[in-house]
Amino acid sequence: MKCTVCEKRCFVPESKTGGCGRYRNENGTLREIYPDSYLLVCPISAETMPIMNFYPGAKFLQISTTGCNFDCSGCVATVVAKEVSSESRALKKLTPPEIVQKALEENCSGIAFLMNDPLASYYTFLEIAKTAKRHGLLAGCSSNGYFTEESASALSPCLDFINIGIKGLSDEDYRNCGAGPGYKPVLRNIGYFHEKGVHVEVACMHKKDEDHKVMEIARTLSDISRDIPLQIMRFIPLDDSDIGTEPTIRESENIHRNARTVLNYVYLFNSPGSECINTCCPQCGELIYERDFYGPMGSKLRRASISADEKHCPKCGCRLAVRGTLSNGSYNENDFEGGYPFTRALEIIEGTLAAIGVKDQKSIAGCWEEMLQENGLQKLHGSIQNFESYAGAIHRFGSRTGKEKEAEKLTAYMRERIRLILAKTEHLKDKPRVYYVMGTPLFSLECERLENTLVEMAGGVSINRILACTGRPGMKTSAEKLNALNPEVIFISSFMQTPLDEFYEYCDELGITADAVINRRVYNHPIPCIDFGSPRWILGLMHIATCLHPDIFGFDIEAEAGAFYKEFYGLDFRLEDVNRSFAKPSMHWRITT
Repeated sequence: MKCTVCEKRCFVPESKTGGCGRYRNENGTLREIYPDSYLLVCPISAETMPIMNFYPGAKFLQISTTGCNFDCSGCVATVVAKEVSSESRALKKLTPPEIVQKALEENCSGIAFLMNDPLASYYTFLEIAKTAKRHGLLAGCSSNGYFTEESASALSPCLDFINIGIKGLSDEDYRNCGAGPGYKPVLRNIGYFHEKGVHVEVACMHKKDEDHKVMEIARTLSDISRDIPLQIMRFIPLDDSDIGTEPTIRESENIHRNARTVLNYVYLFNSPGSECINTCCPQCGELIYERDFYGPMGSKLRRASISADEKHCPKCGCRLAVRGTLSNGSYNENDFEGGYPFTRALEIIEGTLAAIGVKDQKSIAGCWEEMLQENGLQKLHGSIQNFESYAGAIHRFGSRTGKEKEAEKLTAYMRERIRLILAKTEHLKDKPRVYYVMGTPLFSLECERLENTLVEMAGGVSINRILACTGRPGMKTSAEKLNALNPEVIFISSFMQTPLDEFYEYCDELGITADAVINRRVYNHPIPCIDFGSPRWILGLMHIATCLHPDIFGFDIEAEAGAFYKEFYGLDFRLEDVNRSFAKPSMHWRITT
């Protein structure tokens, strides 16, 4: 028989499964193999999902399973889509009525299937959506949109919103994701759901030198409706992706501006501090909803210029294509919960294990399972913010995987480097004021993050502590506050960087006149992801120390990285092979089965 869940329409022999491995032919009936199994069940705000023009600020119950019907290079959800076993003991068993009851208990407006694709658990999601509807709850999802006409037709009556990630407008784009039939089914489904009254938003990646692909998508959507929001995801190279495919924030802001000439609502993600995440009136440009970057693929509503039920621009009266009412309050997710930061947590565990020589699927999965129980991720978030508690986590992982000696060697190396640096900085009287940003000048990293501790260990004074910014991983501050604190040195996070020439351009435009800008003491880290997320942050500490006190320290960071990679990963260090992944020290690094 042929599977009719997704447009790949796999032929499924008796007692066998199709390509995604999620459905089995049992006596001529297609059965879901892993129904009612969830890796994550927790509240999330609409903008973190993300969904932008639908019940702004509302709280939904996020549900996520494992598996996917696609196999996309550089997938931001690789760990849940490909690497967590569908039979993992970390999965929770909950029936559709229990999921709905959980949503009601959490005072959620609805339920959202996120991170991996609902097409990997279609029949379960369909039943949840039907049950949610009977209890007055909204139901929606993020999906690659590869529904068949049959599965879309069955789902549409109980689907309130959908975010469809489009891979491009060529059959080759879909063949690269293992989807032979090509791109046309996705366009058909966007049009179909829109016609049926489902709130549709569309997401696409913006890779370097691929502006034309984004504009082609924008023009194609405008033929359906100019009011369909387009979410442009600035590409973050993870997993097996080449760092050279990442555009700068400025480059993505430029394509955002161009796309707004053909669509009324366009948003730019993965660009901390950018104003392109806000909702503005399509007619006069008035700011309607102001937002912050909130982790990969997400945002957070900070301020609205209209009341809960208002649907018109307060300046020109233009009717706004925003469905539902504005939430009375804001919901802030727990650490490592809600959206893609959950996947970053699993990457942090994998990256720590990689540094003690663990790369087999069974051992990594065992550590994931252990941390996913008894509030383990919350404890992990706290432990990675300082060395001693992080060293404890490394030793626990070493004991769990039989790598005690390797864990001891790693922590001894890190402790020796820290001791060497502290011995020279602890009693310094002249400690420069240091500001730590992510992406653009006004996006201040959260005051309790590890990066600020690295600054202090390296002999600096963290003004992020003074700003006391919260948020995940921070929030925007003002040029006035920044100038008043007058940092002497600025570091840009190695997870989301900006070329220095563009950073200085932003400073000029924003009126930032701090000493760090005037004296050209703004620094990017020379290697991606060496100041947070894996034991490689010890390299970031050495770099910070060298930048702050070049008269005391002279670490050659690439040479240090070469020694670190050889000692702890068994790899030759090649800068061009390192991307933004916390989990994998090289784009060629693979988990073994």
